[in-house]
Amino acid sequence: MKLRMFLVLLACFIVFGLVFGIQAVMRIGMNQFFDNMPMPVASITVAEAEHASWARGISAVGTARAVNGTQLTTEAAGIVTEIRFNSGDMVEKGDILLRLDDATDRAELQSLRAAAELARLELDRSKRLNQQGSISKAELDRSQSQADQATGALNAQQARVNQKTIRAPFSGQLGIRQVDLGEYLSPGTPVVSLQQLDPVYVEFSLPEQRLASINLEMTIQAEVDAWPGEQFAGQITAMEPGINPGTRNFTIQATLDNPDHKLRAGMFARVNIDLGDAEELLAIPQTAVSYNPYGNAVFVVVEGEADEEGEPTLTVSRRFVRTGRTLGDMVAVTEGLEPGDRVATSGLLKLSNNATVTISDEAVPQASTSPTPDNT
Repeated sequence: MKLRMFLVLLACFIVFGLVFGIQAVMRIGMNQFFDNMPMPVASITVAEAEHASWARGISAVGTARAVNGTQLTTEAAGIVTEIRFNSGDMVEKGDILLRLDDATDRAELQSLRAAAELARLELDRSKRLNQQGSISKAELDRSQSQADQATGALNAQQARVNQKTIRAPFSGQLGIRQVDLGEYLSPGTPVVSLQQLDPVYVEFSLPEQRLASINLEMTIQAEVDAWPGEQFAGQITAMEPGINPGTRNFTIQATLDNPDHKLRAGMFARVNIDLGDAEELLAIPQTAVSYNPYGNAVFVVVEGEADEEGEPTLTVSRRFVRTGRTLGDMVAVTEGLEPGDRVATSGLLKLSNNATVTISDEAVPQASTSPTPDNT
């Protein structure tokens, strides 16, 4: 029995040993196969790093804002008796837009006007009597006080009557009417919006590092999506004196002429500030740069020994670069490349250091400093 048990255990050990041994041999063979398996040749497109002359400028994004813009509201309560405008009208400063029922207020105004006139006559009479010595100075002062009180009450009532008439505080374009004839309005009820469209402001922010480059009266160019390809010129007219501690940016305000009323408040605007003479830069397409948290890199094409057909073997070498400002589809490289270096512009995700590549001329990405994409 002991011998039989020993033989059974020995047989089990042999079987399991063979199984695990075969698995280990297969695993080693598969690892060697994948380690020695040739990598497929990647097809890429390339571009040369070339010197370019770029106008010195600063780009930013901003928002158009009306020089004057407000939501007209009522100061007093009342029923709308007259509406003198239509939605979207152009109005001049001082134009009457709306009247509220002021019959009661005008009746009270007439009564106070009569009382003020009577108080004025009493004051004139008191002055003559005082000069004749018929009344004392105290009685004259009392008449003067009564006349002043009557005049004050008259002016206050006149102000209440004026509040029943809404006028345009400045010239501009009205929005959509929000009240109807015969409607009762409470104080503060919105009536219509009013925007001054010429000129307009464009406000944008820049990092604090740019503060020394910005001066008042510098020229800017703005573009908006509503009018593609059209540029609107203006000047910097104001800057915030402080820096936002949260963003470390400062706000700039530029004033743009807008005689055709193409720019509207709230529009998104792309702003470019001209800083003067052009500068010489080394530029490559932005698609050639792999942006990473630890640094930006490009794959530079390196020529090796010739193959059997006499063509040089091409590989790529990862090289870290320092990038500068961008212009359209191009980006400036300040460190890491030399003029004439060829960099991969497509297929970066399938590349690794020292990978073998071939250059394809098909579907080469177009890069321009002033791209005009077709959005249709």
